[in-house]
Amino acid sequence: MWGVVLIAASVLLAGAIPAYSAAPSPLSELIAEAEANNPLIRAVEHDWRALTHVRKQVTTLPDPQFTIQEFSVGSPKPFAGFTTSNFAYIGIGASQQLPYPGKLRLKGIAADRSADVVRAQTEILRASIAEQVKAAYFHLAYLQQTLGSLETSRIMLGQLIDSELSRYSTGQGSQADVLKAQLARTKLVREITMHHQQMGQVQADLKELLHRPQTSPDIVAGELTATPLRQSVADLLQLARKQNPAVQFDSRGVVKQAAELKSAERAGKPNFNLGYMYQRTGTDFPAYYMLTFGIDLPRRRRVKAEIAESAESLQSARERLDNGIQQELAEVQKQYVTATNTAEVLTEYRQGLLPQADAAFHAALAEYESNKQQFSSVLTALDEALQMKRDSAQTLLEHEIAIARLEALTGETLR
Repeated sequence: MWGVVLIAASVLLAGAIPAYSAAPSPLSELIAEAEANNPLIRAVEHDWRALTHVRKQVTTLPDPQFTIQEFSVGSPKPFAGFTTSNFAYIGIGASQQLPYPGKLRLKGIAADRSADVVRAQTEILRASIAEQVKAAYFHLAYLQQTLGSLETSRIMLGQLIDSELSRYSTGQGSQADVLKAQLARTKLVREITMHHQQMGQVQADLKELLHRPQTSPDIVAGELTATPLRQSVADLLQLARKQNPAVQFDSRGVVKQAAELKSAERAGKPNFNLGYMYQRTGTDFPAYYMLTFGIDLPRRRRVKAEIAESAESLQSARERLDNGIQQELAEVQKQYVTATNTAEVLTEYRQGLLPQADAAFHAALAEYESNKQQFSSVLTALDEALQMKRDSAQTLLEHEIAIARLEALTGETLR
């Protein structure tokens, strides 16, 4: 019996991982699947494609106007006086509005910049979805890993309870210790049930992100391991300035507002109208030919207001960009601190705390076997060892989520 208990204890403290019939799904494949199938990403991509068609609309000349006129003399009836008066005529004409040179080109540039902003929004969404997939995947891996430890601990507690019951039947054990161990096992059963509930919730979140049916087979995560962070904080901050999706979005917003300001300034220039009319009277009278040229002068008050509005919007976009950069850099700094500190704590767990907890439990178990230690001390050592394993797994999860957050902030693959 004690040999079985010792083997189970070794498995527990080494970090048991439950076996699954399905092979683990690689994280990179899940991210690619989410980017290809997530409906939110596809919706924003359609928004971007829609805006790419705006340029042709705003850079095309206004619609030409064609007219037909009929002028009667002496009677309201059509063609009255057409053969008797040189005032009666039928006219056919066309006119075209001609914007001031450069107006349409600047409107096209502004339309392109608006499309660029939505394109940058697509990249923000892609990074956000990828980060959510990573966080859910790591959480699932954490739950799978800790579930294995809990199951092994439950089995081991059952074996310890059986052993203590045998001792109690011979008058050596303690009923209170047996009841305490049974209570600890019941708590483990409750925690295992909660783990299964959390795993079900994470599975639902993952399938939503991947746009999979909720009735599809559950996803199996790979083993959770620590990702070393090789980049310095200075390197990460530099990457965030250049590649952060939110910064890129705000930067393109500044370019868009600058283009709209130039277009508003050009809007103060006049537009022109060119028209031509051919008028035909009766065969005894000459035809008339009329060419017209007009100028539309924009109201200065309105143009000045449009320029002022665009200038204020440009300044607002610049301030938002500056604020966004500071926020993203601060977040990089925070996540870097989290990643480096959790890496140090994981080293402490691996090199000191977990081996010490293992040794303490085995020592308590050996002393209990030789009747030198109370059963309660074995339960305490087991609980402390299991808690140490839980804390180590939680620290590992926090480390990996911090790395995933840094990847989203810097636009760089760090694992």
